[in-house]
Amino acid sequence: MPVAEYCCTVLDCPDPEALARFYAGVLGGEVKEGNGEEWYNLNAPGGHRISFQRVPDHRPPEWPRADRNSQQAHLDLLVTDIEAAQAEVLALGATPLDLDDDGGERDFRVYADPAGHPFCLCRA
Repeated sequence: MPVAEYCCTVLDCPDPEALARFYAGVLGGEVKEGNGEEWYNLNAPGGHRISFQRVPDHRPPEWPRADRNSQQAHLDLLVTDIEAAQAEVLALGATPLDLDDDGGERDFRVYADPAGHPFCLCRA
């Protein structure tokens, strides 16, 4: 018997509404205010939820460092066309971190969202 039921992933950021809208542009779904301007939820397709919590002095992780301020956590997002998905996330405001996929041999590319959290586009 499990101890708990999964609820959501929460990302700290300086602007929860803006980051929720970035991920809505990437994943689809509906953005909802959760607790004033301090918390927003993205109800993504498939019943998944990502929440965004305001942290005024947020420091983004320093990918790929592990010695200090490591990436802490990241999202893996499956895509069927990595080139098209890359163009779309960049247009939405993502920053490329590691696009060297060894000519398609490596199944992922790494980006940062507008608040600096790493995420990967992974070939489905």
